[in-house]
Amino acid sequence: MDQLVLLEGIARISVFVSLLMAFFLLTVKTENKLANRLFALFFIFSAIDLSGFFMYLYTEDHRNLEIFRSTFCLLGMPSFYLYVLAVCYSDFRLKWKHTVHLLPFIVVNVLFIPRIYKSIEEGNFIGPLNQMSEIYFIQILIEFQYVFYIISVFLILKKYKEIYLENYTNPSVSTYKWLFQMTCVFLIAHSIVALKNILRYSGFREIFLWANVLVGVIALFITCWFIMKALKYPELFRGVNSKLILTKDILPEIDEIPGASDEQNNSITTQITSLRQYMSEKEPFLDPSLTIQELSNQINIPVRDLSVLINHHMNQHFFDFVNEYRIQKAMHILRDQTKSQLTVLEILYEVGFNSKSSFNTSFKKYTNLTPTAYRNTIN
Repeated sequence: MDQLVLLEGIARISVFVSLLMAFFLLTVKTENKLANRLFALFFIFSAIDLSGFFMYLYTEDHRNLEIFRSTFCLLGMPSFYLYVLAVCYSDFRLKWKHTVHLLPFIVVNVLFIPRIYKSIEEGNFIGPLNQMSEIYFIQILIEFQYVFYIISVFLILKKYKEIYLENYTNPSVSTYKWLFQMTCVFLIAHSIVALKNILRYSGFREIFLWANVLVGVIALFITCWFIMKALKYPELFRGVNSKLILTKDILPEIDEIPGASDEQNNSITTQITSLRQYMSEKEPFLDPSLTIQELSNQINIPVRDLSVLINHHMNQHFFDFVNEYRIQKAMHILRDQTKSQLTVLEILYEVGFNSKSSFNTSFKKYTNLTPTAYRNTIN
């Protein structure tokens, strides 16, 4: 009984914090309202799911309601999946086709739960609920659904990172890191939940109760972690355009064009030379939010051709290509004795970075030294 009391207390706190987070997301002012609303829905569905640790105390005479409540867990991962899409892609909008994500919830309630409802209403509900075939099916469906969405999210993040590196130069990749960390945490947490569910049928009731307590603590920890992130990084996300095409998807079309001539190769060499000259003379990289579309407009090269030129012919991501010029500029400033009074922080902002950690990482990548260590070697 002590474990049950502890579990109920933890679950109540988790539900309260989850609903508080949902309220914050629904009311906070932000440009990406859709992403916040989808994330709020995720927290609401999570709260409904977590309430199962104590709601049974109030639904003893209304077991149909409790059964229906338990099916809301099938809406959690779809809402998280749509949230990731909304965060990653600035042009993402909900469409009728997205209602397909409601199918598991609808199918379970229309096809598999009615027999349980009927048994309860007729008063001939016999045996433990967990031994009913419908419950076995729902639990298996939940596991398959979870695996499907986790894999789908990882694939979205992989493509998002590739598009970001090929088209954007802002050194901050906090969006990708945040979503990747969150997905990994969900994967670990659900693995523990799956092990807990296996214990349900093992006969080790004491271990099963403590496993439930552990799950409740993890849920509370994850929710508090989300709140801390939201408070510390209120402007965490920057979406990319989903219509942007990866260079590897463009190249097959180019390869279909009959053999590249010497003239074409000379044209590519000329474009590379012109691009490098423009970067050195005009220094567009000093803009921390420079994108490949903006650079394309400046040098009058179609963005598609510029992407192939940099990512394929120069064998660099746009992200690395631009940061190389920023690091070269920073190295020049660090070597300049007349600017020795400038701090590393001042220098990184001057050359187009907006994060000290990103600047240090990029600088060390190109020089194998930190900015401070590089300056000391000069002096």
